[in-house]
Amino acid sequence: MNESAHILVVDDQQEICDVVQEYLTGEGYRVSTAHDGGGMRRALSQAPIDLVILDLMLPGEDGLTLARSLRSESGIGIIILTGRGETVDRIIGLEMGADDYLPKPFHLRELLARVKSVLRRVQNRAEESPHPGRTRAHFAGWNLDISSRELTSPGGEEVRLTTGEFDLLTAFVNNANQVLSRDRLLDLARNREAGPFDRTIDVQVGRLRRKLEDDPQNPSLIKTVRGSGYIFTPSVELS
Repeated sequence: MNESAHILVVDDQQEICDVVQEYLTGEGYRVSTAHDGGGMRRALSQAPIDLVILDLMLPGEDGLTLARSLRSESGIGIIILTGRGETVDRIIGLEMGADDYLPKPFHLRELLARVKSVLRRVQNRAEESPHPGRTRAHFAGWNLDISSRELTSPGGEEVRLTTGEFDLLTAFVNNANQVLSRDRLLDLARNREAGPFDRTIDVQVGRLRRKLEDDPQNPSLIKTVRGSGYIFTPSVELS
């Protein structure tokens, strides 16, 4: 995706909107701004948006709620901006469907690098569908409806998944019996590339294991490959 991409900045601080808009416009992007969820939705209804830079702390609906809503409706790129730096907040943001997370204060050049990275991945997701037209996955008695985002257990019970858990499970079923590194899983599951101390993927795998495995401490479906990452071991039937 080239520099003509349209970016929407959603932040209740006018100064941040102005600075980011001026900088990214200077880099060749089209940039719009909004200050709350209502303004975001109006902007989305008026023109196609490729990426939303979304503040976590907003009046009314917060950024996490808006990120979850955006992700349920589209594959649009999402970068969350926040004054919080705690790992748990970042994990929650990624589970809600954000592609990346940048704490305030931030350097504009770092924001630009994140914007370029997320836009590339949004384009790759649109161009590279591993199994086009296939919306259901069956494995080890489980049924995953990819179009409706519903997971049903072997006993017929619906199991609720967060956006992050759904994206991670979809990455696994589309790449079954392949060793996937943390970096690759983060990329496949819409999240940013792993940093040197990033354990986000391990947390999400642990949560997914607790929902899928009979014995999460001795997993049979999602196995750890020491020094390499994870492998999804069951046979998967896609339809």
